[in-house]
This record gives sequence, structure tokens and C-alpha cells, in this order.
Amino acid sequence: MLTKFQNHINHNLPFLKGQQLLLATSGGIDSMVLLHLCHQLKLDIRVAHCNFQLRGDESDEDEKFVKAQCEKLDVLLFVNHFDTKKFAEKQKLSIQVVARKLRYDWFNTLLINNDYDYILTAHHLDDSLETVLINFTRGSGLDGLTGIPQQNGNIIRPLLPFSRNEIEAFAKDNNVEWREDSSNASDKYLRNKLRHDVIPILKELNPSLLDSFENTVSSLQQAKSLVSDASQMVYKQVVSEEDTIKIDISKLLKFQNHKAYLYQWLSEYGFTDWDAVYDLIEAQSGKQVFSETHILLKDRNHLILFPKQNDSEPIHFWIKKDQKEVKFPLKLAFCNVNDILVQATNTIFVDEDKLQFPLEIRKWQEGDWFYPHGMNGKKKLSKFFKDEKFSLLDKSNTWLLCSENQIVWIVGKRQDERFKVVEKTTKILKINYTA
Repeated sequence: MLTKFQNHINHNLPFLKGQQLLLATSGGIDSMVLLHLCHQLKLDIRVAHCNFQLRGDESDEDEKFVKAQCEKLDVLLFVNHFDTKKFAEKQKLSIQVVARKLRYDWFNTLLINNDYDYILTAHHLDDSLETVLINFTRGSGLDGLTGIPQQNGNIIRPLLPFSRNEIEAFAKDNNVEWREDSSNASDKYLRNKLRHDVIPILKELNPSLLDSFENTVSSLQQAKSLVSDASQMVYKQVVSEEDTIKIDISKLLKFQNHKAYLYQWLSEYGFTDWDAVYDLIEAQSGKQVFSETHILLKDRNHLILFPKQNDSEPIHFWIKKDQKEVKFPLKLAFCNVNDILVQATNTIFVDEDKLQFPLEIRKWQEGDWFYPHGMNGKKKLSKFFKDEKFSLLDKSNTWLLCSENQIVWIVGKRQDERFKVVEKTTKILKINYTA
């Protein structure tokens, strides 16, 4: 296997030679074999190990093992500990999604801080087959059936051409030590059920299953390239990207295979209920579909994609008297002036003596009302939003500047009449909003 691995590096990944490489190493057989292969080829490597603290003492023993192996091979080791369960609960995401995010965020931080070049992971051919079967059982387009890519940006998977049997044989022949993850024996996860129950039957039916799989994936990857080219051409005609991604429904429907384009554009955002996504096209305004990280909203003539907000973030912020600027959650600047200049939607002038400090920045709430500048009488914000044709996304992104819970300004939209400058005003406060 060492010779085959060396030839694979020479022919397919020659750019790795002479580069500074970071190996993601769990302590399992796959990553330990990759570590030994790279070490024997004298590649410039260092190791990163994540302790997700999900298996108690077993996780700590994995860390000790990896540390001992790196000391034996004289390889630099980085270790990071994550309270994965707590983070998952806070973010309201699955353990698997959170662990992946924590892992790769940290790996990329190590690359940037240390000027390393690539991350190497130990995914192999059987992993790729399992991934395709998982995607197939859950419902997938072409992307999900082309296996794990050998390279994804700065992430390289040099073991992809190798089977689990080859890796196990190398470990046995070369006395490579590794740690068994007890969770791999459990059928709790779909991947394990496929690995233990389904794939052995497929291999029994076709002993050349992995070879057939490689050939199929190669053909599908070529087809995927053609699809990607067409998808990008249509994307430029149908989608606009400003603060959010907006898909023009009328333009989209001009294409007979519009569902395929939606899948190509949205699959990377974690959506799985594709019937619900496609039904949004004909749904009433306000209908939404959720992934773990994003929301797809039907708003009149568009589908709008935007990330979920973190509900744990505070929704009230306070501004002290004489404070000159605010940088979060939005940028505001305060200064006293002698005269009112030309007013714009991003600037208001108020009578400072009418304000009660500290001022408050908050999101709107049902039942809020204000006195629109230049008008008589009050108006509910819900009616204001409707009249101004605000989408659900517009409303969720709107901030209010308040004085003792009285709205001073729908920031960037409309000032309240009660705080305007009059002839008797002695202190004029200019408030500027920067988008």
C-alpha cells in the first residue's frame, strides 16, 4: 500500500510535496494509517486532534493515545477540547453538524495562524460509498451521488482510492496501533447500519462492488460538471445577491427543469424536504421552509434565502447619555448640531430634551405603534410594514430606537413625530445610521 500511496501522491496530488500539512487525527485506524503513510514518505506534517468530550473517559484516552503516537513519531500535535453537547443545545443543531463545524473551523484557524497549506483527512473509498448510500436513502440529486470529493478547497483526502480492507491490511502488516471508537459498533446511526448490515450483502452479491462504485462515480462526476456549468448560467439570470439571496420566481419558471436548478442552488444550505421547497413556488407569501441553518421564504414574487437568527442573542441594547456611537447590533452615530441639514432615511434630527436615557435598541413587537413623522395620529407598526410592503425578512431585520419604550425611529425607515425638532428646541441631536 505504501508504494500505491506514493504513486497516488506523485500522480494525483504532487502539490502536497514540500507543503506544510495538517493531519486531522482521531486515533482511529484510518487516521493512524494516514499518519504513518505520510510520515514514511517524509511529508511535512503536524497533527490536529479534537476531543469532543462525547464519550467520557474514552474521549480522553483517545487524546492520550494520539499524543503518545505523535511523541513516538516526533510529530507536532495540536489538541482542542469542545463542549460539543452544550454548543449543540445552544445553537439548536445536531451533534454531528456541530462537531463538523467546530472541527473545521478550528482546522482552518490553525492553517491561518500558522501559515500551513492543507488539511488532510482520512476518508477512504468505503466512506465514500457509505456517504452515497446515505444520500440515496434520504433522497438526493447528482451532488449526493458523486461520493466524497478528493479535494474541497484546502481539504485533501489522500486515502480516497483505498478500501477499508487495504487500510486494515497495512495496519496489520506494519504494526500500526489505533483506538476503536465504541460508537462505531452501535447501529444507532444510519452510517453504521449501512456499514454493518447493508454493504456486506452488496459486496457478497458483487465482489467487485468498490471497483464498480469508482467507475460509476467517475461517470457521474463528469455529468455533474456539465450540470454545474448550466446551473451557473441560469443562476446569473434568475438570482440576485445583495443582503440576501433572492430567486425571481417568474424568471425561474421559464425553465422547464426549474426544480433541478433549485436543488443545485439550495442543497448546500442543508435543506432536505425538497417537496416543501418546490411547493413554495405556488405557496402564499409568508410560507417558509427551514433547514438547520437557513430559512427559505416565499415573499410575493421571490424566494428569499437567509440564515437563521440565533435566538440566544440579546434583543435589547442600551445607549447611555453622551454616548457618541453604537457599533452593535447596528452602527449609529450621535452628535449635537446647531441646525437641521437635509434629512435622509439614514439620518434624523431630534429634540434631545424629549429623550429619556438610556435609549433602547430593540426588535419590533406585535402591538407596537408610533406617530409617523409628518402625519397626524398614531399608527401600528404592523400597518406601517404592510403599507410599505415589507417582507417577513424586512420586518425581522428592522430595529427600533426607543425612549422609555416610545419609538423614536424605525431605524433607516421613519422618524416619530413626537421627538421632532420644533421652534422651542434648544438641543438638536443628529442620529446617523450606517448600513
